[in-house]
Order: sequence, then C-alpha cells, then structure tokens
Amino acid sequence: QVQLVESGGGLVQPGGSLRLSCVTSGFPFSHYYMTWFRQAPGKGLEWVSTVSISGEGTNYADSVKGRFSISRDNSKRTLYLQMNSLKPEDTAVYFCARPFLNVYRPTTYKDRGQGTQVTVDS
Repeated sequence: QVQLVESGGGLVQPGGSLRLSCVTSGFPFSHYYMTWFRQAPGKGLEWVSTVSISGEGTNYADSVKGRFSISRDNSKRTLYLQMNSLKPEDTAVYFCARPFLNVYRPTTYKDRGQGTQVTVDS
C-alpha cells in the first residue's frame, strides 16, 4: 500500500521558517523524482518544487525560488521542504507527490499524501 505522510506544517509569522517532511512507503522511493504541490483556499493545485532521484537536480516555481529548498533522504524514504522568508501568500495545504513520469515540472501525480497546513499570518 502506497503511503505518503506529510508533517511539519503550522502557524508562522511572515518572515518565519518551517520545514516540511514527507515519509513514504509502499513504492520504490529512490526510483522517482518527488514533488511538492500546494493548494490555497479557493484555488487550484499549484506545483511548488521537484527534486531528482539523486537529490542533485531541483526545480522551483518562481513564486518560491530563493526562499524554499527541496531535498530528500533516500535511505529514510523521506522528502523535505525547507521554507524560509514565508509570506502570507504561501498559506496553503502542502502535499508531497509521486509522479507518473520523472519530470522536473509535473502537472499531475500518481499518488499524494493528505497534506499539511501551512498558515502564514501575523
């Protein structure tokens, strides 16, 4: 059974930081690029960032470039998203996802977690 379980969300003030984690099981984690998406209230799914199998290749949405950093630990089957300089517009539910294809900007996914809420508010 495929499982992706996100954690690390919460309420943070503008300018603050959070680190999201996504622990996976049930599929060969080290065979897939992995992605973070987010969905803000009343909006569609937004791609945030993707990391390659080795972790050396990364890609970011323009809205988060320079502030967010994606990484992975294949030995722990875990994906991370370090979020710095958070803004109110970063408020969303954040999901990790396994893709259908190993591409740097997927538009859909094969599996995803339930998500973790990130709220940026003073």
